[in-house]
Amino acid sequence: MLKVTDLEVCVGDKKIVKNVNLIVGNNELHVIIGPNGSGKSTLLSALMGLPRVKICNGSILFNDVDITYIPPYERVKLGIALAHQNPPSIRGVKFSEIVKNMIKRCGCSDYTIMSKILRVDDLMSRDLFVGFSGGERKRAELYLVMLQNPKLALLDEPDSGVDIESLNIIANAINSLVKRGSSIILVTHSGSILSKLERVDRVHLMFDGSIVYSGITNEIVPLVFKYGFRGAVERIKKY
Repeated sequence: MLKVTDLEVCVGDKKIVKNVNLIVGNNELHVIIGPNGSGKSTLLSALMGLPRVKICNGSILFNDVDITYIPPYERVKLGIALAHQNPPSIRGVKFSEIVKNMIKRCGCSDYTIMSKILRVDDLMSRDLFVGFSGGERKRAELYLVMLQNPKLALLDEPDSGVDIESLNIIANAINSLVKRGSSIILVTHSGSILSKLERVDRVHLMFDGSIVYSGITNEIVPLVFKYGFRGAVERIKKY
C-alpha cells in the first residue's frame, strides 16, 4: 500500500521531517503520536503533496507507484485523502454543496449512513466550517474524507479540540472506515482517541522530526502517559 523510505521534508529552509521510514499495508490503521512540533502534520502534508512543504530526500510509493513529487490532485485520484487539522472557513459556500459535489464525483452510495454516524445533517445548511465548533469541524472534515471512499486516509489530529461526545462519534466513524477496507494514518498528540479505536495495527512515536519507535499500543502509550514524550524517548533509548 504505502512505503516511505528515508523521507526528509523541509518547510522553507528548515528540515522538519528527518529520515522517516514507514510501511502501511492494506486495511491497516497506524497511529503516529508525538508532541506538538515533532513533524507529524508536516509528514502528512508531504504524503498528500501539499505545496507548503518540500521533499528534500527519500521516496513515497503508493501501490508501487512513485508519488514522491506528483501533485495533490493526482494523489486524490489514486485514492489518498487528507482530513486537515484546521480546515479553512469559506463563506458563501454551503457545506451541503460540497457534499453533493463529492457524492456525485466519488459515487458514494452509503453517504446517508455515514452522515448519521458523524451527525452532520444539522450542518448542511451552514457555510463551510464557518462558526463550526471544534467537534463540528472535525466531524464535517472526516465526513468529506469518508465520502471519497479512500484507499488511504490521512487524519491530522481528529481528536484535538473536541468534547467527549464528539470524540466518541469520531472514533466510531474511524472504526467504520477501517471496516470498509481503508488504510489509515492517524496523527495525535494527546492519544485520547486510542482507547476508543477497535483496532490499531501499529503505533509510531515521532520526536524531533524522526520516528524513534514503532510497536503495538501497549508497548509505547503507557510510557508516554506516565513519563511524557521526552521521558518515554529517554527510556526507549536505554533499551
